[in-house]
Amino acid sequence: MNWKLLRSIATDIGSRNRSYYTSRTKKPSLYSKISPLGNPTTSVIPQLDDWVFNGNKVSVGELQRIVRDLRKRSRFTQALQVSEWMNKNGVCIFSSVEHAVHLDLIGKVHGFVSAETYFNSLKKQDRNEKTYGALLNCYVRQRHVDKSLSHLKKMKELGFALSPLTYNNIMCLYTNIGQHENVAGVLSEMKENHVLPDNFSYRICINSHGVRSDIEGMKTILKEMENQPHIVMDWNTYSVVANFYIKVGLSGEAIDALRKCEARLEDKDGEGYNHLISLYARLGKKNEVLRLWEMEKNACKRCINRDFITMLESLVKLEEFDEADKILKEWEYSGNCYDLGVPNVVIVGYSEKDFPERAEAILEDLWNKEKATNPNSWALVASRYLHKGEIEKAFGCLKIALSLFSENKKWKPNPRVIAALHNWIGDNACVEDAEALVSLLENVQKNIHMYHALMKAYVRADKEVDGVLERMKKDNIKETKKTIEIINMRKAENL
Repeated sequence: MNWKLLRSIATDIGSRNRSYYTSRTKKPSLYSKISPLGNPTTSVIPQLDDWVFNGNKVSVGELQRIVRDLRKRSRFTQALQVSEWMNKNGVCIFSSVEHAVHLDLIGKVHGFVSAETYFNSLKKQDRNEKTYGALLNCYVRQRHVDKSLSHLKKMKELGFALSPLTYNNIMCLYTNIGQHENVAGVLSEMKENHVLPDNFSYRICINSHGVRSDIEGMKTILKEMENQPHIVMDWNTYSVVANFYIKVGLSGEAIDALRKCEARLEDKDGEGYNHLISLYARLGKKNEVLRLWEMEKNACKRCINRDFITMLESLVKLEEFDEADKILKEWEYSGNCYDLGVPNVVIVGYSEKDFPERAEAILEDLWNKEKATNPNSWALVASRYLHKGEIEKAFGCLKIALSLFSENKKWKPNPRVIAALHNWIGDNACVEDAEALVSLLENVQKNIHMYHALMKAYVRADKEVDGVLERMKKDNIKETKKTIEIINMRKAENL
């Protein structure tokens, strides 16, 4: 189980926030200077220094909010920079809570060895359950079993293992290394040590049974959780349960869990609606998906891009493309910032269902509106055209994909698509088109197949291939038997 899934299980209702901290006034805030610096390699220190240099005040509360927000957005390096700046400039004297946050950020950015060094540098009074817990979290995150268990033993000896968070960390450790069978034992140990399990404790234990398809065990833990007077049942738990019911084909039980899930949604909880929509889509319940989308729009007032992506993914899964087109139009008029990931859901859906014409139409519309597209999307459509035998249309899409390569150096074209393109160049393209394509292909990959395709185009046009052979030599590409065959084809035509 990866950290992304674990965070999904771990999310608490109260911690969800659909908007980031912003000032209610129009006056520029320190946050408004730092928030746009989304590139993780960009240092926020100059912005902090300039803010003070220009005579602006900084408050501990605002800086702490900025650190919290950057952590939520996984901008850990920048969060650490703010925390270090606070400490270095004496903005506040770090309590054990600030030390714990700082230690956790060090672990995320630099690893547990650096976190250990920072922990060992703390004064004795600052090495308490908060900072011990933060270091344990660093060990768990890096899946260091021996250090995690040894550290837990030390915490027990010092009387610092008194909260569910400590045991939850160990359950996370076993979850992340795939030892789900050990999770229940940790829950039992918690109860033996008179530490009350919290929602996350039960949820991760429920997950440990679910991933092993132990539905009865999952039901037992869920029932125990529901009967605990200190536990307030939340939608997330029922969402996890519904997911496992769906996996084993228990649709009735899944729907019952989803009803309980919906009953516990709070206003503006877009993430909760997204989970419900996705799960109902897996059950094939189109009407429920559309109903919940209307509810989400009314509850949240404004849907963010993530909401649109979830809804489009669900409709594509249901093969409800007309409905997906409507939602795509809603997104276009929503005023949300442009994100190719939103229309790309439908582009991929149309392509995979062999409707490349409709996928291409979306891409062309984006292109005409000067919106960014990427080579992967165009190449995917090209591959579906090839699958249908519509070579010239594939050629057009792939030509655009290759032209976009300079903007996306990480893109690697599908070898099957490129091979089909080579065949098309050799068998059908005129010399001008062949040269144009090859000039684009050269930016991605140079190989013998590319030159063979070009040579065949030259042969069909009754042109000499000597120039192509010279280019091969410059690129250190050696001739093969196939090369000789193509040359001989040229010679045979001249006899």
